[in-house]
Amino acid sequence: MKNKISALLLGSALALALAAGGGAFAQDKNVKIGVLTDNSGLYSDLGGAGSTLAAQMAIEDSGLAAKGWKIDLISADHQNKPDIATNIARQWIDVDKVDIFMDVLNSGVALAVNNVVKEKNSIMINTGAATSDLTNAQCSPNTIHWVYDTYMLANSTGQALVKAGGDTWFFLTADYAFGAALERDTTAVIVKSGGKVLGTVKHPLNSSDFSSFLLQAQASKAKIIGLANAGGDTTNSIKQAAEFGIVKGGQKLAGLLLFITDVHALGLNVAQGLNFTETFYWDLNDGTRAFGKRFSDRSKNKAEPSMVQAGVYSGLIHYFKALEAMGGNPHDGAKMVAKMKEMPTDDPLFGKGSIRADGRKIHPAYLFEVKKPSESKGPWDYYKLVGTTPGDQAFRPLSESACPLVKK
Repeated sequence: MKNKISALLLGSALALALAAGGGAFAQDKNVKIGVLTDNSGLYSDLGGAGSTLAAQMAIEDSGLAAKGWKIDLISADHQNKPDIATNIARQWIDVDKVDIFMDVLNSGVALAVNNVVKEKNSIMINTGAATSDLTNAQCSPNTIHWVYDTYMLANSTGQALVKAGGDTWFFLTADYAFGAALERDTTAVIVKSGGKVLGTVKHPLNSSDFSSFLLQAQASKAKIIGLANAGGDTTNSIKQAAEFGIVKGGQKLAGLLLFITDVHALGLNVAQGLNFTETFYWDLNDGTRAFGKRFSDRSKNKAEPSMVQAGVYSGLIHYFKALEAMGGNPHDGAKMVAKMKEMPTDDPLFGKGSIRADGRKIHPAYLFEVKKPSESKGPWDYYKLVGTTPGDQAFRPLSESACPLVKK
């Protein structure tokens, strides 16, 4: 009888402990954010330390610390290598208990980390990689693609240039997942718009010498030389194209993915007249200007934010809103992403928008042209707005998506 009473008491104590533990778990307000980016390579200016700063600013602006939340922030350099990135991702999730990955520059890296995040039921808000496959064939219930993608870039810049008379193209393409996706998506738009691709040449990531590639493009006589690359590869190819006199010879360069940090590195004398598409510019409106000033004041090199860095801030602001709506227990990645998709997005940087079933964040895309030196009124005053594509027209239609999350 005594043993039965002891067993009952022990069972009751265990039940109470489990109930208490469950209650504590339900009120868990501890979150860890990981900024996985390029801190030292060709994309470090457009992501890197600036992305970590943007994340810190979002944490501060959320006001969650005053409401009992503990939010930790770490960052790491993936060195643009998918194997290094996946090793970091597993370490972060299994050991460091990271809940959400931000930035994740480089499409090869992003596609690899996308698989880890899904396997481990974490979250990735991708603001750095461009490949549209993240919301197409390789979509995931744990990933949101926030800022831009190759379909949008092709749809905006490619279509505009063909309509303006640039109906023959030659591609200089970075030889990895991003370059292949951008060339593929832009080619589809060119052909659909009545244009023709005369040829393409692939170059290694982080190239220093583009002379042989540019000579092939020049010899093609194509009206448009499409640069399906980014960061340092784009600035180096544009600088060397100027040395070869390609633009003076009558051909036009199309920076299919250009960032404000690239324009800053090139200078207006070299970059003037370039057309490209972005979804954020610091001087677009009062909200972007206010954020740009705060970011620049805290930036080590006093730079204005790139759209990747702005996306880190914007994505986290929405994530924090979802955290509050959930009330606690933020560690089920798929449930958190589902909550984020339920809620409309709204912040001073990207305005009002939404997140579709395939994980694509919807907002307007802006076609810009780089100003002439005489048109610029001061530091970082580089763009003039040429046109705006509404969000529902900028990205791949859901009806064309191969994402299994989309109900047909």
